[in-house]
Amino acid sequence: MEEAETGLLKETQHHGLRFAVVGVVGCGVDIAVLYACLWLGTGFYLGRAVSFLMAATATWLLNRAWTFRERRSNQPLWREWLHYLSLMLIGGAFNYALYVLCIAQYDIMKQYPFLAVMVGSVAGMVANYLSARFLIFRHQTTSPDE
Repeated sequence: MEEAETGLLKETQHHGLRFAVVGVVGCGVDIAVLYACLWLGTGFYLGRAVSFLMAATATWLLNRAWTFRERRSNQPLWREWLHYLSLMLIGGAFNYALYVLCIAQYDIMKQYPFLAVMVGSVAGMVANYLSARFLIFRHQTTSPDE
């Protein structure tokens, strides 16, 4: 394997592991916000839409600061955030669809909606990693040591 290919593989593994850690944190945010929304009476579907938006914002911040810190975009923050959210909607569509299916089909998921959130989150993670890595945080403007 060539040195460039080895470097890309190591970088992808490094980013993939960090992205997964951030995803777990994002899932925690998603669950916490969903339960807060349910407590406020929003219902399963609107509550999940709100919790997804909050989780996506949290993961954008963490991925920007930690996972892809050496690949920051030159865009203004608000534009990068909107770009991130628009691309995360790809995985978010799979995520939300599986959540809705779980809530609609399984009573245990209505009792413990965090299970449905987790099922949906796993489904959306791969698509979200690929879009973040190759479409959002593709620019290298700082060295990895900064």
